[in-house]
Amino acid sequence: MAELIVISTLNGVLFGMLLFLLSSGLTVIFSMMGVLNFAHASFYMLGAFFGYQLTRWIGFWPALVIAPLLVGVVGMGVERYGLRNTHKHGHVAELLLTFGLAFAIEEIVSMIWGKSPVDYRVPAVLDFPAFTVFSTNYPAYKIFMLVVSVVIFIALLVTLKRTRVGLIVQAALTHPSMVGHLGHNVGRVFMLVFGVGSALAGLAGVIAGPSLVTQSDMAAYLGPILFVVIVFGGLGSLPGAFIASLLIGLIQTFAVALNGSLASVFGPLDPSLGPSPLTDIWNVTIAQIAPILPYLLLVLVLIFRPMGLLGTRES
Repeated sequence: MAELIVISTLNGVLFGMLLFLLSSGLTVIFSMMGVLNFAHASFYMLGAFFGYQLTRWIGFWPALVIAPLLVGVVGMGVERYGLRNTHKHGHVAELLLTFGLAFAIEEIVSMIWGKSPVDYRVPAVLDFPAFTVFSTNYPAYKIFMLVVSVVIFIALLVTLKRTRVGLIVQAALTHPSMVGHLGHNVGRVFMLVFGVGSALAGLAGVIAGPSLVTQSDMAAYLGPILFVVIVFGGLGSLPGAFIASLLIGLIQTFAVALNGSLASVFGPLDPSLGPSPLTDIWNVTIAQIAPILPYLLLVLVLIFRPMGLLGTRES
């Protein structure tokens, strides 16, 4: 039992930090531009496939740098030639644009790399057990993923709160005309912020691709959970996204690991009741309902605290 708790905690924190690496870019984009980008998980997928292809050509470590930059360039192009022209038509038009873009990216990836998983492997230098917990070897690559995610969290907080760039970004959110009068190109600031947010998603894809399955529908798996994270944490709140990511990662991981049911805890129902929907529900395991737990959490947050944990605006 102790081994299960330790391993599940490590895996939950790792999954939570991966969610944060994804949601941080989405949070930065929303806090800056007020845009909920439905194509954000698609940039994560692009990062994984760019990382895979560049790893085959030039190796993993150059791909770790170049692939997120390429995704950032794609993101800047989307903002400059798509969202900027759509912005004057309101948020509904922006949402529809990013929604359609998500499907377009998925189809383009399928045409280039196919629908089957690609052979994106952990780099040999990190393909060894970092340590042993009881009888389980914990991979060094997962520790690498965790370290990268923590470094990104610290770097984002320092940049947004302690640097001139962060001050300009935050000022452009609330007083864009004033920032423009001070000589800053607000449109360029918006484009760069969108590019940075996309690059963060691309970085998540590069480092998660070898550990998870890299295929053309991978965005559909994490995409919806990202919106649970940013709503639960509070729209536009980076610390809120960090806390929400960890909580959701731990909840889902432990739900799968414990795999209990009401019947295992309280005993089976009276056989005289016979087969019924109630007996079916009584025998459903926690692992079976694990995929819907984040969305149940989303419903509860929207009912009881619409602004999220640390948010200042309502979802």
